[in-house]
Amino acid sequence: MLSLGAFAFLQAWLLLALLLLPLLWWLLRVTPPAPKRVVFPPLRLLLGLQPREETPARTPPWLILLRIVAAALIVLGLARPVLNPGAELTGAGPVLLVVDNGWAAARDWQAREELLTALLQQAERSGRRVALLPTAPDPGAQPAAIALTGAGEVLQRLQELQPRPWETERGALAAALEDFAPGAASEAVWLSDGLAGDGDGALLAALRRLGSVRVYGEEPSSLPHLLQPPQGDGLDLELTVERAATGFEEKLTLQALDGDGRVVAQREVSFPPEARAAGGALRLPIELRNRIARIAIPGEASAGAVQLLDDRNRRRVVGLVSASPLEDAQPLLSDLFYLQRALEPFAEISRGEIGELLRRELSILALADVGGLAPSEAEALESWVRQGGLLLRFAGPRMAESAGDLLPVTLRSGGRTLGGALTWDEPARLAPFPEDSPFSGLPIPRDVTIERQVLAEPSLELGERTWARLSDGTPLVTAEAREQGWVVLIHTTANTDWSNLSLSGLFVSMLQRLVDVSQGIHQGDSGDAPLPPLATLDGFGQLGSPAAGTAALDPASLRDGAVGPRNPPGYYGADNGGRRVAFNLTEAVGELQPLTPPPGGLRPYGARGELDLSGWLLGGAVLLGLIDLLISLWLRGLAAPPGRLGRAQATAAAGAALLLLAMTLAAPPGAAQSTDDRFALESALETRLAYIETGVPAVDEVSRAGLEGLTRLLHRRTAAEPVSPVGVAPGEDELAFFPLLYWPIAPEQRDLDSAAVEALKDFIRGGGTILIDLREPGANLNLYGQPSRNTQALRRLTAELDLPPLKPLPVEHVLTKAFYLMQDFPGRYAGGDLWIEDTEETRNDGVASVIIGSNDWAGAWAINDVGQPRFAVLPGGERQREMAYRAGVNVVMYALTGNYKSDQVHIPFILERLGQ
Repeated sequence: MLSLGAFAFLQAWLLLALLLLPLLWWLLRVTPPAPKRVVFPPLRLLLGLQPREETPARTPPWLILLRIVAAALIVLGLARPVLNPGAELTGAGPVLLVVDNGWAAARDWQAREELLTALLQQAERSGRRVALLPTAPDPGAQPAAIALTGAGEVLQRLQELQPRPWETERGALAAALEDFAPGAASEAVWLSDGLAGDGDGALLAALRRLGSVRVYGEEPSSLPHLLQPPQGDGLDLELTVERAATGFEEKLTLQALDGDGRVVAQREVSFPPEARAAGGALRLPIELRNRIARIAIPGEASAGAVQLLDDRNRRRVVGLVSASPLEDAQPLLSDLFYLQRALEPFAEISRGEIGELLRRELSILALADVGGLAPSEAEALESWVRQGGLLLRFAGPRMAESAGDLLPVTLRSGGRTLGGALTWDEPARLAPFPEDSPFSGLPIPRDVTIERQVLAEPSLELGERTWARLSDGTPLVTAEAREQGWVVLIHTTANTDWSNLSLSGLFVSMLQRLVDVSQGIHQGDSGDAPLPPLATLDGFGQLGSPAAGTAALDPASLRDGAVGPRNPPGYYGADNGGRRVAFNLTEAVGELQPLTPPPGGLRPYGARGELDLSGWLLGGAVLLGLIDLLISLWLRGLAAPPGRLGRAQATAAAGAALLLLAMTLAAPPGAAQSTDDRFALESALETRLAYIETGVPAVDEVSRAGLEGLTRLLHRRTAAEPVSPVGVAPGEDELAFFPLLYWPIAPEQRDLDSAAVEALKDFIRGGGTILIDLREPGANLNLYGQPSRNTQALRRLTAELDLPPLKPLPVEHVLTKAFYLMQDFPGRYAGGDLWIEDTEETRNDGVASVIIGSNDWAGAWAINDVGQPRFAVLPGGERQREMAYRAGVNVVMYALTGNYKSDQVHIPFILERLGQ
């Protein structure tokens, strides 16, 4: 292929025939025209011996030029010129398909699959060998030598290629290509993710060494975004998102979702033209904020568009209780003053009585110098601790006099005081924290001293229960685990009466570590123990079971953000009350930068508007040939002997040919075959499935291929025998002939005009069923929920349709047993809900007129020309594709047969009424 920017010749070698045009000019110039035919006039010989017209010895130059132009048009047409060329392979050597399948490629993965499929099918037809080279390493896979295989084999394994939730390693692939020798000049096609990365130049140089290179990339407005970790300050949750390209305004919606995928809050952010980052704050009540499990960009399916949250991102509620009467009169002497100031940056503070506070969702309840507790209070606190609460107690004069129960250790009466019994000669300092203590690793200031404390009775368990000691070994902080909760005692006061600990930054750090303990980070978990994987993100940002080869997470990797095949982003730790941490992609990704275009430029994915000019050029050559014929006939001046055309007849014949050619070129393709009458006749006599044309060629082609695959399956497995599916345009085509319409939603669809709206309303009122597919994984189908691009398009397109009330598909709905027994209706993607009209049994036989889902069923059903699946099915593979086919069969049988399955429950009563 010879590329000239937006113009290319697919068979460029045929252009060499243009070199023969000068020879053709010379031949036409030296060759005389055909002799003029003159009717012999025997009776008029004497009227004149000289004819009034003479045959020229040479063809006129302007006629030669006309013929040269016609010949040039034939050569150019056979060379297959195209405007905005798409995916075409040229040459005959091996093909190297380099595919960026990192996190950044997931946003528009379908376009890459379509391009890869087209390239592999073309290579298979031409018998060329192929090497498929993904740039993101597979989990657990060892680097292998690059080998060429048959395109058909690669096409069968194409479904295994999926985007990975980590970055690409282009430099590693470039190094592997250094030892690769294809044996002939290769043709490389690089399907990039549009982002710059390490090893770009090395990879491009390695590919150029082997042959020609063509690079595909994303448009600036289609490059992926990267969510940054949310920052919490007070009640505000600061959200930030980054982009790679600038120079245009952009708006995004950021959503906060709970563990069940429900939207808790959302915020729209705007990018000014030159900004690379945008953000905003979410202000939520503490109960709502603590429900948030992830932040996501709706409509952008990638691991970079998801931020998982764990207990570190939640704002804990701490209840403060004190028996001191100085709280209001002298706040600087109050224990709660120092506690509140230390906890405010990372916790929600609530003050009150014990009974009142226990009615709230507390993480920590702090008792500052509270001595003996009433039996009812002690019983309530004991129950609360065993259910997972953390009771934090501080010593003081009241505790020294009456310690009471609910302590981690037994205390001696009295205390240890500077200058008294059991005295220090000088204020005591803290010893380094033990390795198994939650405070391990905290730096200890030299100016922190303890002047008084309560003492613990020696016991066998005292060493295990000690989290902090003084320099002489005396316990300063002790703790005891009680079922799911903790009781922690700090053996000095929360104010400055017995120590200056509350004035130091160490006090704040210790309280923050205790808040961590209340989140399930048990004693010993804060060390270097690896964290086993719980759930990991796939390349599309969907949370699922850990993939094979996923290793336990080293805490060092957690701090360094070493996301990769061994440790993909997700949750690591323990779910049964232990430590559970979120490991996100963001820490492993640097600043986003667009890929530097190679010398030949970047070709866009899914470029539409490719125009093959061959037909126009060859048609022009035919037109010039007819003009040449007309001129030749005119110049030869044919008379009208018997059985031959005269000049007038020849002129009329040439004119008719020209008119026929013009009508052929002007008529729209297929106009002669697709009349309204024929469409109505064929649709009325045969059952067929139909899809609503969106005007987006790629989407419509997937719909056609998907319904074709479903139609073939219906022939094999059911008594239904529909013919080939057809695309319909509401308002132009009659919809009443079709029992089921498949309607894929694409943001590029234009608004429905009034005729289309009325046609769809009539179809719904007449008992037809529309299956609406949002085609995005995990979409929330509540129309008043998350506004992804496809959801917004659905709102816009159906604004005037007056859709009936919808509800999630009930477990016992007839759709779940119309042919197969099934509860889930997966498509190319799994996990989305199915919404169906809340209809009455007396209306349309109880058949719903509207069904809405998001799993891209047509993508799972779609087949190519040889009947093979066109797209990968995620994450369940071929088993999921089988379930998608079954879902399609159930929907078709439901639309065709109504609720006969539900009527079967009435058969015993009917037979009883009939006396049988």
